[in-house]
Amino acid sequence: MATTVLGNVLEFFDRLGVFDVVLPFLLVFTMMFAVLERTKVLGTDTRDKKEVTRKNLNAMTAFVIAFLVLASTRLVEAITSISSNMILLVMLGVFFLLTIGAFMKEGQVGREGLAPGWLRTMFIVVMLAGIVAIFLNAIKTEAGDTWWDITWDYVTNRWDSTVFSSLALIVFIIIFVWLLTKENAEKKEEKKGD
Repeated sequence: MATTVLGNVLEFFDRLGVFDVVLPFLLVFTMMFAVLERTKVLGTDTRDKKEVTRKNLNAMTAFVIAFLVLASTRLVEAITSISSNMILLVMLGVFFLLTIGAFMKEGQVGREGLAPGWLRTMFIVVMLAGIVAIFLNAIKTEAGDTWWDITWDYVTNRWDSTVFSSLALIVFIIIFVWLLTKENAEKKEEKKGD
């Protein structure tokens, strides 16, 4: 039981369904509305010689999609899990940048983020791997197992099979060819600059 007034308010909101119904609805509605406004999938109108989106159609479509998402408890559970883990990943990214920034000179980690190079590439790869892991961990099967558990069990039990050896060889070849062509591309750019 909560012992503070704010704790009691949060507990009341939880019983009311704010965290399970209202917030997921608002999140899905906002994201769908933003995508529909940005892509102009449902067309545009001309008003005062200006092209504007059909906000009424976009809002109604986003509203219906948000309600359809709420109808599935598995989707709401996945959205809640993904959002909380994404916030955690963003916070870890900020802490990582703070740590890196402590060891770099001023301006190397600034408004543009990390300067192009191996550190930036590594950061992007780690963040992408984190996002994939979050999604795999949020989606569950009928039995209640997450896709992450299934994938991890499959990889750990069959890592010495021919399939994984073949995949490792293909990845090695791709990286090798990329490194060879990268050097040629840099040399061509240097010749153009001269």
